[in-house]
Amino acid sequence: MALSARIRTRDGWAVPHAVVTVTDTTGAQVARAGADRDGVVRAAAPLAPGPYTVIVTAVGYAPAASTALVTAGGRIEVGTVVLARRGGTELPPPGTWSIDPVHSSVGAVARHLGISRVRGRFTEFGGHVRIAEDAGRSGVEAVIRAASIDTGNGVRDEHLRSADFLDAERHPWITYRSTGLSPAGPDGWTVHGELGMRGLVRPVDLDLSHLGTGPDPWGGVRTAFRATAELRREDFAMHYNRVVQAGIAAVGTTLQVELDIQAVRGEAPPQA
Repeated sequence: MALSARIRTRDGWAVPHAVVTVTDTTGAQVARAGADRDGVVRAAAPLAPGPYTVIVTAVGYAPAASTALVTAGGRIEVGTVVLARRGGTELPPPGTWSIDPVHSSVGAVARHLGISRVRGRFTEFGGHVRIAEDAGRSGVEAVIRAASIDTGNGVRDEHLRSADFLDAERHPWITYRSTGLSPAGPDGWTVHGELGMRGLVRPVDLDLSHLGTGPDPWGGVRTAFRATAELRREDFAMHYNRVVQAGIAAVGTTLQVELDIQAVRGEAPPQA
């Protein structure tokens, strides 16, 4: 008997750690083989013609089972088996992905006077996303230069860099390091992590969506994410404010963080 199969994710990427198990009509295991680095399974085992159950498993993915027939010629062709991430959410293929700051944005939105929103962004940042075979062990590390804040107004930006807010001279870097990853519904993930800012470290979770993965014009492979989080200014000792009238402050007490991230497979993204 010659067994052949191709194991892929929903995005079409190989699952190199997949295992194919074949059982007979009584449920007894009669064959077992692992996929190679291209997600291809090829194995030989003596099986009589007839129906068998083929079960495909891989860490971090929901198992898939199907019925297949061994022909008189002794072949069992499973074809392409698509595995879904546990929880129904997808991530890029395992490996290291470097954040490309040229094609990414790190922004924050604050309420102003209780009636409008002011948007800002950081122009200098970097980091890595590491996707593990077991998705729950994946992680991210990122750094942001605090002084790179840009809201489109020079006077306001200098105030934000001061000790009233970011205190960029004494604490030049904002850091984020994840501590875990868990599925959040059918289309997203929650990144559990710690944010360091103004010399303080606080737990901050990110609501993460994977937007897709594919080739880029420079011969590489890119993936994209969108993430959001809400921060309380007082958690990082940003107490500055002015009350303009009863019950209304000049600056809101919370910040909405918005991240649109492109990352390229490998350690160093190309710049273009």
